[in-house]
Amino acid sequence: MNIRPVPFDHPDALELNDEVQAEYHLRYGDGGDATALDASDFTPPRGVYLIAYDENDRPVATGGWRSQDENGEGNKDGDAELKRMFVIEEMRGRGLARRLLTTLEDDARAAGRSRMVLETGTKQPEAIALYVSSGYEPCAKFGYYRHHDSSLCYAKPL
Repeated sequence: MNIRPVPFDHPDALELNDEVQAEYHLRYGDGGDATALDASDFTPPRGVYLIAYDENDRPVATGGWRSQDENGEGNKDGDAELKRMFVIEEMRGRGLARRLLTTLEDDARAAGRSRMVLETGTKQPEAIALYVSSGYEPCAKFGYYRHHDSSLCYAKPL
């Protein structure tokens, strides 16, 4: 795998974002994640967006983090918010998500962020298992979905 940073609005990122949104819609029936994101959210040093490419240079996984500080949505100063973690179906079960997660944590730590936070949902047991096994613990809800019953939030000190 070749993991490299790309702009959030890169064509490969847009393609994978469409796929993850379709999966969210299948699982939750709500049209996908409505959290507002901007390409500038993932511009270093305030964030990064990564895509993993296979040996044929095909985009197969994605994930990013963006800086968050104290705000009205429950974030704390020093937060790095994990966004758009996704592995295409045929590449799942190979440790790719864990490798991406570790790379994102290392990048956020190097950028001076003190805590990685994420929001996932009750209908994503694979994601929950990944995060819990990677040292994430439940935390106070934050973000766009903080008032939804199906929203689960996790955090890990960096």
